Amino acid sequence: MHQLFATRAARMKASEIRELLKLLDQPGIISFAGGIPDPALFPAEAFAQAFQQALGADSRAQALQYSASEGYMPLREWIAGHMRKIGIDCGPDDVLITSGSQQALDYLGKLFLSPGDTALVGWPTYLGALAAFNAYEPRFDRLREGGNVGAAQYRAAAGLGAVKYAYLSPDFANPTGETVDRQGREALLDLAEELDCALIEDGAYQALRYDGQAIPPILALELARKGDLQACRTIYCGSFSKTLSPGLRMGWVVAARPVIAQLVLMKQAADLHSATINQMAVHQVAQTCFDSHIPKVRATYRARRDAMLAALERHMPEGVQWTRPEGGMFIWLTLPPGADGAQLLARALETVKVAFVPGQAFHPDSSGANTIRLSFSNSDEATIAEGIARLGTVLRG
Repeated sequence: MHQLFATRAARMKASEIRELLKLLDQPGIISFAGGIPDPALFPAEAFAQAFQQALGADSRAQALQYSASEGYMPLREWIAGHMRKIGIDCGPDDVLITSGSQQALDYLGKLFLSPGDTALVGWPTYLGALAAFNAYEPRFDRLREGGNVGAAQYRAAAGLGAVKYAYLSPDFANPTGETVDRQGREALLDLAEELDCALIEDGAYQALRYDGQAIPPILALELARKGDLQACRTIYCGSFSKTLSPGLRMGWVVAARPVIAQLVLMKQAADLHSATINQMAVHQVAQTCFDSHIPKVRATYRARRDAMLAALERHMPEGVQWTRPEGGMFIWLTLPPGADGAQLLARALETVKVAFVPGQAFHPDSSGANTIRLSFSNSDEATIAEGIARLGTVLRG
Protein backbone atom coordinates (compact mmCIF):
# COMPACT_ATOMS: atom_id res chain seq x y z
CA MET A 1 0.00 0.00 0.00
CA HIS A 2 3.01 2.29 0.25
CA GLN A 3 2.52 3.34 -3.38
CA LEU A 4 -0.63 5.16 -2.24
CA PHE A 5 1.16 7.34 0.27
CA ALA A 6 1.44 11.09 -0.33
CA THR A 7 4.84 12.38 -1.46
CA ARG A 8 5.41 13.94 1.98
CA ALA A 9 5.57 10.45 3.53
CA ALA A 10 8.97 9.89 1.92
CA ARG A 11 10.36 12.77 3.98
CA MET A 12 9.22 11.32 7.30
CA LYS A 13 11.97 9.51 9.19
CA ALA A 14 12.23 7.87 12.58
CA SER A 15 13.69 10.11 15.24
CA GLU A 16 17.14 8.93 16.29
CA ILE A 17 16.42 10.26 19.76
CA ARG A 18 13.13 8.36 20.05
CA GLU A 19 14.96 5.18 19.04
CA LEU A 20 17.76 5.84 21.52
CA LEU A 21 15.25 6.26 24.36
CA LYS A 22 14.64 2.52 24.11
CA LEU A 23 18.18 2.04 25.44
CA LEU A 24 17.09 3.33 28.83
CA ASP A 25 15.49 -0.05 29.53
CA GLN A 26 18.77 -1.92 29.01
CA PRO A 27 20.66 -2.75 32.21
CA GLY A 28 23.89 -0.91 32.89
CA ILE A 29 23.51 1.78 30.21
CA ILE A 30 24.56 5.29 31.20
CA SER A 31 22.46 7.44 28.91
CA PHE A 32 23.26 11.02 27.96
CA ALA A 33 20.94 10.62 24.96
CA GLY A 34 17.41 11.92 25.42
CA GLY A 35 16.85 15.42 26.78
CA ILE A 36 14.63 13.98 29.47
CA PRO A 37 13.70 15.78 32.68
CA ASP A 38 14.53 13.95 35.89
CA PRO A 39 11.24 12.39 37.10
CA ALA A 40 12.38 12.92 40.68
CA LEU A 41 11.84 16.62 40.03
CA PHE A 42 8.24 16.31 38.87
CA PRO A 43 5.83 17.95 41.34
CA ALA A 44 4.02 14.63 41.57
CA GLU A 45 2.15 15.28 44.83
CA ALA A 46 0.90 18.61 43.54
CA PHE A 47 -0.37 16.88 40.39
CA ALA A 48 -2.03 14.14 42.43
CA GLN A 49 -3.93 16.78 44.36
CA ALA A 50 -4.73 18.73 41.19
CA PHE A 51 -6.24 15.69 39.45
CA GLN A 52 -8.18 14.81 42.58
CA GLN A 53 -9.54 18.33 42.66
CA ALA A 54 -10.38 18.27 38.94
CA LEU A 55 -12.37 15.08 39.50
CA GLY A 56 -14.22 16.49 42.50
CA ALA A 57 -17.97 16.76 42.46
CA ASP A 58 -17.93 20.42 41.44
CA SER A 59 -15.58 20.11 38.46
CA ARG A 60 -15.61 16.53 37.15
CA ALA A 61 -18.24 17.25 34.51
CA GLN A 62 -16.03 19.97 33.03
CA ALA A 63 -12.82 17.96 33.42
CA LEU A 64 -14.20 14.99 31.50
CA GLN A 65 -16.04 16.98 28.83
CA TYR A 66 -15.11 18.49 25.48
CA SER A 67 -13.56 21.93 25.76
CA ALA A 68 -12.74 25.01 23.69
CA SER A 69 -10.12 24.52 20.97
CA GLU A 70 -8.27 27.62 22.18
CA GLY A 71 -7.72 25.97 25.56
CA TYR A 72 -8.88 26.13 29.17
CA MET A 73 -9.39 29.82 29.94
CA PRO A 74 -7.84 29.86 33.46
CA LEU A 75 -4.67 28.24 32.07
CA ARG A 76 -4.50 30.71 29.21
CA GLU A 77 -4.87 33.54 31.72
CA TRP A 78 -2.04 32.11 33.83
CA ILE A 79 0.18 31.80 30.75
CA ALA A 80 -0.59 35.39 29.75
CA GLY A 81 0.49 36.51 33.22
CA HIS A 82 3.65 34.41 33.00
CA MET A 83 4.49 35.90 29.60
CA ARG A 84 4.04 39.42 30.96
CA LYS A 85 6.68 38.60 33.61
CA ILE A 86 9.23 37.92 30.85
CA GLY A 87 8.36 41.07 28.90
CA ILE A 88 5.61 39.89 26.55
CA ASP A 89 2.41 41.87 27.11
CA CYS A 90 -0.42 39.63 25.96
CA GLY A 91 -3.87 38.48 26.99
CA PRO A 92 -5.56 35.06 27.01
CA ASP A 93 -6.98 35.64 23.52
CA ASP A 94 -3.40 35.77 22.23
CA VAL A 95 -2.70 32.28 23.64
CA LEU A 96 -3.45 28.87 22.14
CA ILE A 97 -2.94 25.70 24.20
CA THR A 98 -1.31 22.88 22.24
CA SER A 99 -0.51 19.24 22.97
CA GLY A 100 3.12 20.01 23.69
CA SER A 101 5.12 22.59 21.76
CA GLN A 102 5.84 19.85 19.23
CA GLN A 103 2.25 20.12 18.04
CA ALA A 104 2.74 23.86 17.68
CA LEU A 105 5.74 23.31 15.40
CA ASP A 106 3.73 20.91 13.25
CA TYR A 107 0.88 23.40 12.96
CA LEU A 108 3.23 26.24 12.08
CA GLY A 109 4.86 24.17 9.35
CA LYS A 110 1.42 23.38 8.00
CA LEU A 111 0.34 27.02 8.20
CA PHE A 112 3.32 28.61 6.46
CA LEU A 113 5.01 26.08 4.19
CA SER A 114 4.03 25.17 0.67
CA PRO A 115 6.23 22.62 -1.14
CA GLY A 116 9.51 24.25 -2.11
CA ASP A 117 9.25 27.16 0.33
CA THR A 118 12.28 27.92 2.48
CA ALA A 119 12.56 27.56 6.24
CA LEU A 120 15.64 29.13 7.80
CA VAL A 121 16.99 26.99 10.64
CA GLY A 122 20.16 26.62 12.67
CA TRP A 123 22.92 24.29 11.53
CA PRO A 124 22.50 22.20 13.70
CA THR A 125 18.94 22.65 14.97
CA TYR A 126 16.29 20.82 16.99
CA LEU A 127 15.63 17.45 15.39
CA GLY A 128 11.93 17.56 16.27
CA ALA A 129 11.53 20.83 14.38
CA LEU A 130 13.12 19.34 11.28
CA ALA A 131 10.75 16.37 11.54
CA ALA A 132 7.70 18.61 11.98
CA PHE A 133 8.58 20.92 9.10
CA ASN A 134 9.84 18.20 6.76
CA ALA A 135 6.36 16.80 6.19
CA TYR A 136 5.38 20.02 4.39
CA GLU A 137 8.16 19.60 1.81
CA PRO A 138 10.26 22.72 2.33
CA ARG A 139 13.87 23.38 1.53
CA PHE A 140 16.08 24.32 4.47
CA ASP A 141 18.62 27.10 4.42
CA ARG A 142 21.14 27.89 7.13
CA LEU A 143 20.14 30.70 9.48
CA ARG A 144 23.40 32.51 10.12
CA GLU A 145 22.77 34.32 13.37
CA GLY A 146 24.81 37.52 13.47
CA GLY A 147 26.50 36.60 10.21
CA ASN A 148 27.04 38.64 7.09
CA VAL A 149 24.35 36.99 4.97
CA GLY A 150 21.72 39.55 3.98
CA ALA A 151 18.11 39.24 2.92
CA ALA A 152 18.98 39.41 -0.77
CA GLN A 153 21.23 36.36 -0.51
CA TYR A 154 18.57 34.36 1.32
CA ARG A 155 16.01 35.32 -1.34
CA ALA A 156 18.39 34.33 -4.15
CA ALA A 157 19.06 30.96 -2.55
CA ALA A 158 15.35 30.35 -2.03
CA GLY A 159 14.63 30.77 -5.74
CA LEU A 160 10.95 30.40 -6.57
CA GLY A 161 10.00 29.26 -3.07
CA ALA A 162 9.61 32.17 -0.68
CA VAL A 163 11.39 32.37 2.67
CA LYS A 164 8.44 31.83 5.03
CA TYR A 165 10.06 31.85 8.45
CA ALA A 166 13.17 31.54 10.53
CA TYR A 167 13.07 29.04 13.39
CA LEU A 168 15.35 29.03 16.43
CA SER A 169 15.53 28.36 20.15
CA PRO A 170 17.43 31.44 21.35
CA ASP A 171 17.99 30.28 24.94
CA PHE A 172 20.21 27.21 25.56
CA ALA A 173 19.27 25.65 22.25
CA ASN A 174 18.72 21.99 21.61
CA PRO A 175 21.19 20.53 20.62
CA THR A 176 24.08 22.95 21.21
CA GLY A 177 23.14 24.61 24.50
CA GLU A 178 24.09 27.96 22.96
CA THR A 179 22.27 31.25 23.52
CA VAL A 180 21.74 34.09 21.05
CA ASP A 181 22.80 37.40 22.61
CA ARG A 182 20.64 40.50 22.53
CA GLN A 183 22.45 41.97 19.53
CA GLY A 184 21.90 38.74 17.63
CA ARG A 185 18.20 38.75 18.47
CA GLU A 186 17.83 42.32 17.26
CA ALA A 187 19.64 41.39 14.05
CA LEU A 188 17.23 38.51 13.50
CA LEU A 189 14.30 40.90 13.84
CA ASP A 190 15.90 43.16 11.24
CA LEU A 191 16.38 40.19 8.90
CA ALA A 192 12.77 39.06 9.33
CA GLU A 193 11.59 42.56 8.45
CA GLU A 194 13.76 42.62 5.34
CA LEU A 195 12.56 39.19 4.25
CA ASP A 196 8.96 39.88 5.33
CA CYS A 197 8.91 36.47 6.98
CA ALA A 198 7.80 35.11 10.34
CA LEU A 199 10.11 34.30 13.27
CA ILE A 200 9.33 31.17 15.29
CA GLU A 201 10.83 31.47 18.77
CA ASP A 202 11.04 28.13 20.57
CA GLY A 203 11.14 28.96 24.28
CA ALA A 204 11.24 25.38 25.57
CA TYR A 205 14.28 26.02 27.79
CA GLN A 206 13.79 29.71 28.55
CA ALA A 207 13.08 29.13 32.27
CA LEU A 208 16.19 26.98 32.78
CA ARG A 209 18.91 29.64 33.14
CA TYR A 210 21.69 28.83 35.62
CA ASP A 211 24.25 31.57 34.97
CA GLY A 212 24.46 35.01 33.47
CA GLN A 213 21.90 37.70 32.82
CA ALA A 214 18.52 36.86 31.33
CA ILE A 215 18.02 38.19 27.80
CA PRO A 216 14.54 39.33 26.73
CA PRO A 217 12.72 36.94 24.41
CA ILE A 218 12.72 37.92 20.75
CA LEU A 219 8.99 38.59 20.93
CA ALA A 220 9.58 40.97 23.88
CA LEU A 221 12.18 42.86 21.84
CA GLU A 222 9.82 43.12 18.89
CA LEU A 223 7.02 44.32 21.16
CA ALA A 224 9.34 47.05 22.45
CA ARG A 225 9.86 48.14 18.85
CA LYS A 226 6.26 48.00 17.70
CA GLY A 227 4.21 48.51 20.86
CA ASP A 228 1.46 46.09 19.83
CA LEU A 229 1.47 42.30 19.71
CA GLN A 230 -0.88 42.39 16.75
CA ALA A 231 1.85 44.10 14.69
CA CYS A 232 4.49 41.49 15.57
CA ARG A 233 5.75 38.75 13.27
CA THR A 234 7.41 36.69 16.04
CA ILE A 235 5.54 33.58 17.19
CA TYR A 236 6.48 32.32 20.65
CA CYS A 237 6.16 28.61 21.48
CA GLY A 238 6.26 27.65 25.16
CA SER A 239 6.13 24.36 27.02
CA PHE A 240 5.58 22.89 30.47
CA SER A 241 7.53 19.75 29.50
CA LYS A 242 10.90 20.87 30.84
CA THR A 243 9.54 22.59 33.95
CA LEU A 244 6.52 20.65 35.28
CA SER A 245 5.88 17.45 33.30
CA PRO A 246 6.43 16.21 29.74
CA GLY A 247 3.90 13.40 30.04
CA LEU A 248 0.87 15.69 30.16
CA ARG A 249 1.85 17.14 26.74
CA MET A 250 1.03 20.75 27.48
CA GLY A 251 2.43 23.64 25.44
CA TRP A 252 1.27 26.98 24.14
CA VAL A 253 1.64 29.55 21.37
CA VAL A 254 1.57 33.34 21.79
CA ALA A 255 1.19 35.31 18.58
CA ALA A 256 -0.83 37.97 16.79
CA ARG A 257 -4.48 36.99 16.68
CA PRO A 258 -4.69 36.28 12.92
CA VAL A 259 -2.03 33.59 13.48
CA ILE A 260 -3.84 32.24 16.56
CA ALA A 261 -7.12 32.12 14.61
CA GLN A 262 -5.58 29.98 11.87
CA LEU A 263 -3.92 27.67 14.38
CA VAL A 264 -7.27 27.23 16.14
CA LEU A 265 -8.76 26.01 12.87
CA MET A 266 -5.93 23.47 12.59
CA LYS A 267 -6.49 22.40 16.18
CA GLN A 268 -10.17 21.85 15.47
CA ALA A 269 -9.30 19.69 12.48
CA ALA A 270 -6.58 17.70 14.24
CA ASP A 271 -7.66 16.87 17.80
CA LEU A 272 -10.42 19.38 18.68
CA HIS A 273 -8.62 20.47 21.86
CA SER A 274 -5.92 19.37 24.28
CA ALA A 275 -7.08 17.14 27.14
CA THR A 276 -9.33 19.18 29.42
CA ILE A 277 -8.38 17.43 32.65
CA ASN A 278 -4.66 17.84 31.88
CA GLN A 279 -5.12 21.55 31.29
CA MET A 280 -7.00 21.91 34.57
CA ALA A 281 -4.32 20.01 36.47
CA VAL A 282 -1.46 21.99 34.90
CA HIS A 283 -3.23 25.24 35.71
CA GLN A 284 -3.68 24.23 39.35
CA VAL A 285 -0.03 23.19 39.72
CA ALA A 286 1.28 26.22 37.84
CA GLN A 287 -0.60 28.72 39.95
CA THR A 288 0.24 27.05 43.26
CA CYS A 289 3.88 26.04 42.88
CA PHE A 290 5.50 27.05 39.56
CA ASP A 291 7.48 29.94 41.05
CA SER A 292 8.72 27.85 44.00
CA HIS A 293 9.37 24.73 41.91
CA ILE A 294 11.58 26.22 39.17
CA PRO A 295 14.46 27.23 41.50
CA LYS A 296 14.72 23.58 42.64
CA VAL A 297 14.91 22.40 39.03
CA ARG A 298 17.56 25.00 38.21
CA ALA A 299 19.69 24.10 41.22
CA THR A 300 19.66 20.39 40.36
CA TYR A 301 20.46 20.86 36.67
CA ARG A 302 23.10 23.50 37.39
CA ALA A 303 25.01 21.01 39.55
CA ARG A 304 24.75 18.35 36.84
CA ARG A 305 25.90 20.71 34.12
CA ASP A 306 28.88 21.69 36.27
CA ALA A 307 29.69 18.02 36.90
CA MET A 308 29.66 17.25 33.18
CA LEU A 309 31.80 20.25 32.27
CA ALA A 310 34.32 19.29 34.96
CA ALA A 311 34.38 15.68 33.77
CA LEU A 312 34.90 16.76 30.17
CA GLU A 313 37.87 18.85 31.26
CA ARG A 314 39.36 15.82 33.01
CA HIS A 315 38.71 13.08 30.49
CA MET A 316 38.41 14.42 26.95
CA PRO A 317 41.48 13.99 24.76
CA GLU A 318 43.12 16.84 22.89
CA GLY A 319 41.18 17.99 19.85
CA VAL A 320 37.69 17.61 21.36
CA GLN A 321 35.79 20.87 21.89
CA TRP A 322 32.50 21.53 23.67
CA THR A 323 30.01 24.28 24.45
CA ARG A 324 29.58 25.77 27.92
CA PRO A 325 25.84 26.46 28.21
CA GLU A 326 24.40 28.96 30.67
CA GLY A 327 21.26 26.84 31.01
CA GLY A 328 19.13 24.13 29.42
CA MET A 329 19.98 20.44 29.24
CA PHE A 330 22.68 19.96 26.61
CA ILE A 331 26.39 20.15 25.88
CA TRP A 332 27.56 19.87 22.26
CA LEU A 333 30.85 18.19 21.44
CA THR A 334 32.86 18.67 18.27
CA LEU A 335 35.28 15.82 17.67
CA PRO A 336 38.44 16.04 15.54
CA PRO A 337 37.93 16.16 11.76
CA GLY A 338 37.25 12.72 10.30
CA ALA A 339 35.68 11.35 13.48
CA ASP A 340 32.20 9.84 13.17
CA GLY A 341 29.69 10.24 15.98
CA ALA A 342 27.57 7.29 14.86
CA GLN A 343 30.57 4.95 14.84
CA LEU A 344 31.64 6.30 18.22
CA LEU A 345 28.17 5.56 19.61
CA ALA A 346 28.34 1.97 18.40
CA ARG A 347 31.73 1.50 20.08
CA ALA A 348 30.65 3.26 23.27
CA LEU A 349 27.54 1.10 23.62
CA GLU A 350 29.43 -2.10 22.97
CA THR A 351 32.49 -1.44 25.11
CA VAL A 352 31.52 0.94 27.92
CA LYS A 353 27.69 1.08 27.83
CA VAL A 354 27.41 4.85 27.33
CA ALA A 355 24.74 6.37 25.06
CA PHE A 356 24.50 9.82 23.45
CA VAL A 357 23.07 11.26 20.23
CA PRO A 358 25.27 11.54 17.12
CA GLY A 359 25.13 15.08 15.81
CA GLN A 360 24.53 14.37 12.13
CA ALA A 361 20.76 14.03 12.62
CA PHE A 362 20.52 17.67 13.75
CA HIS A 363 21.91 18.95 10.43
CA PRO A 364 19.41 19.29 7.56
CA ASP A 365 22.12 18.37 5.03
CA SER A 366 23.42 15.41 7.10
CA SER A 367 26.71 17.16 7.76
CA GLY A 368 28.26 17.34 11.22
CA ALA A 369 29.30 13.68 11.39
CA ASN A 370 32.03 14.63 13.87
CA THR A 371 29.61 16.08 16.44
CA ILE A 372 27.64 14.56 19.34
CA ARG A 373 25.05 15.80 21.84
CA LEU A 374 25.22 15.02 25.55
CA SER A 375 22.34 15.62 27.96
CA PHE A 376 23.06 16.04 31.67
CA SER A 377 19.49 16.41 32.97
CA ASN A 378 18.62 12.82 33.92
CA SER A 379 21.86 11.59 35.54
CA ASP A 380 23.24 12.46 38.97
CA GLU A 381 26.72 13.90 39.38
CA ALA A 382 28.42 10.56 40.17
CA THR A 383 26.86 8.89 37.13
CA ILE A 384 27.89 11.81 34.93
CA ALA A 385 31.49 11.60 36.15
CA GLU A 386 31.59 7.84 35.51
CA GLY A 387 29.94 8.08 32.10
CA ILE A 388 32.21 10.84 30.80
CA ALA A 389 35.26 8.95 32.08
CA ARG A 390 34.12 5.88 30.14
CA LEU A 391 33.47 7.96 27.03
CA GLY A 392 36.94 9.45 27.29
CA THR A 393 38.50 5.99 27.17
CA VAL A 394 36.67 5.23 23.93
CA LEU A 395 37.75 8.52 22.35
CA ARG A 396 41.35 8.02 23.38
CA GLY A 397 41.32 4.44 22.11
